[in-house]
Amino acid sequence: MHRGLAVNLVTCLLLLIQYLLGMVVNVYVVLPARHPGASAANYFSGSATGLGWLISSGPAWAAAHAAFGLALVVAAVAAIAATWRTGGRAGRTTAVLGALAIIGAGFNGLSFITYGKDFSSMIMAGLWALALACYLAGAVLAGRPRAEAATARSRRAA
Repeated sequence: MHRGLAVNLVTCLLLLIQYLLGMVVNVYVVLPARHPGASAANYFSGSATGLGWLISSGPAWAAAHAAFGLALVVAAVAAIAATWRTGGRAGRTTAVLGALAIIGAGFNGLSFITYGKDFSSMIMAGLWALALACYLAGAVLAGRPRAEAATARSRRAA
């Protein structure tokens, strides 16, 4: 299997697992109104404090969701690296957009931990959907036969 295809498919699988973890958190977990980092005046320091608290001492499902989100950032960087060498411009674009969507979702998750606003959760869900679409598109692009891709390139050059 082509490395770019494998990385995109694994990232899609990780995104689906993250979705399920997020749904469990949404339905069954209530974060306490007062915890380290809650309602911080400074977003970045409050978010870092809140994330540290959540992963080390927070509710287990929410901690798993947050830790898995960090793993998704690593997968997103791996997808960029895999497509940069072998993917075309479209493959690289989907990998970068997918990574930006994952990072954006993470920032909104941090915002939800810090300020508890529902719109942060909604933005996180929307960015999750964008990331999944990007990695699905990347998988399709990476899975195309190389001869077909070479033919398409030669047609554009002519």
